[in-house]
Amino acid sequence: MPDQALVNSDLQSALTEAKQAYIDRNPRSFSRHQDACVAMPGGNTRTTLHNSPFPLTVVRGAGCKLWDADGHEYIDVLGEYTAGIYGHSHPVIRKAIDRALDHGWNFAGRNESESKLAKLVVDRMPSIDLVRFTNSGTEGNVMALAGARVFAQRKGRTKATKVMVFHGGYHGGVLYFVSGGSPVNMPYEYIVAPYNDVEGTRALLAKHGEELFAVLLEPMQGSGGCLPGNLDFLQMVRSETKARGITMIFDEVMTSRLSPGGLQEKTGVIPDMTTLGKYIGGGMSFGAFGGRRDIMELFDPTKPDSLPHAGTFNNNVLTMAAGVAGYGEVYTPEAAKELNDRGDRIRERLNAICKKAGVEFQFSGIGSMMTAHATTRPIKSAADLASSNQDAKELFYFDMVAAGIWIARRGFVALNIMIGDAEGDRFVAAVEEFVSARKALLKAS
Repeated sequence: MPDQALVNSDLQSALTEAKQAYIDRNPRSFSRHQDACVAMPGGNTRTTLHNSPFPLTVVRGAGCKLWDADGHEYIDVLGEYTAGIYGHSHPVIRKAIDRALDHGWNFAGRNESESKLAKLVVDRMPSIDLVRFTNSGTEGNVMALAGARVFAQRKGRTKATKVMVFHGGYHGGVLYFVSGGSPVNMPYEYIVAPYNDVEGTRALLAKHGEELFAVLLEPMQGSGGCLPGNLDFLQMVRSETKARGITMIFDEVMTSRLSPGGLQEKTGVIPDMTTLGKYIGGGMSFGAFGGRRDIMELFDPTKPDSLPHAGTFNNNVLTMAAGVAGYGEVYTPEAAKELNDRGDRIRERLNAICKKAGVEFQFSGIGSMMTAHATTRPIKSAADLASSNQDAKELFYFDMVAAGIWIARRGFVALNIMIGDAEGDRFVAAVEEFVSARKALLKAS
């Protein structure tokens, strides 16, 4: 944490000092970054992990802890952006992977685990009658949209060529709407609606209903800041899409961890299709899309007019084995409830600390997912974050890293099941120290 001598610094000076301390403390990570720049643009192959002045290099993980190239130890509250829900090297998953490796891993054929994992998904997710696997949540969303579009066409909705998404939404690297869209987005025609705005979205659905083949949304926007969808908003979208014959797709790549059957189970709002990813593959590369039988049967290869869906690693042996062990034996419904209850308690403690100190800081989210925001205004959509203090959030990141807390630079947290009371208390204490030491810098200007 920062020295007390820095408490009365202005925000820019404090941030400059924190960055310099980060540089001084991590020479080996800096060297690894320089080496990486030789063969990768900016030393990077995953934009999310780029940090300025340079990203830290992780060399080891165990339980809920990580160690970097310079030997610093961290409590991992980032959880690989929700994919690392099992912590690092969970023994049950490790045994499943070892057993799979003993029998080879590139078959070009069916394997025993894939139908087991599919059955687990179908049994847990209310909207999914049938499911197909992919290699990532991004692929799951791409295929779900493709299926929804063909489904609309075959139902005679020939004008339905557009998809509705939402400001602040993120559905993968080619379906990115957090900052107003991305030049590498899929070339669909998008209607970008205001998240959590019942009347604004209803009006767009009325105006463009005949043109829409799908509405794609997160029941809580994850990358956009852990912004929960209001129940009346989600119910309105469900009602309007059903009435207009538009396929409603829930992106639960992140949020399916928030209850045994995802946020759709928790809210009671059941979409037509759901996309999944992250942790369900046991920490391996994984994605999925599934939904109503009549939609998913478009991909049934026994039918003469079926849609193709290929992918060498869709059913790869390691992911299927790890997924069965993780989703079936480790992240049980009981474990899901315990983890998310813990997350709710931690978030409530953090917000109580911020409120007591009277600082412009808060944590939004549900259960085991939360994000820090340098503002006190109510947050319902990306527009409410426009005036938040980004320098304060960046300072928070550097202070957390200095305190041994592994967190996303944007303030994102996704707890893993290996975090116990002691680790949760350490995280809360680190935030409390940040609020105390930086209090003068977190006041409203």
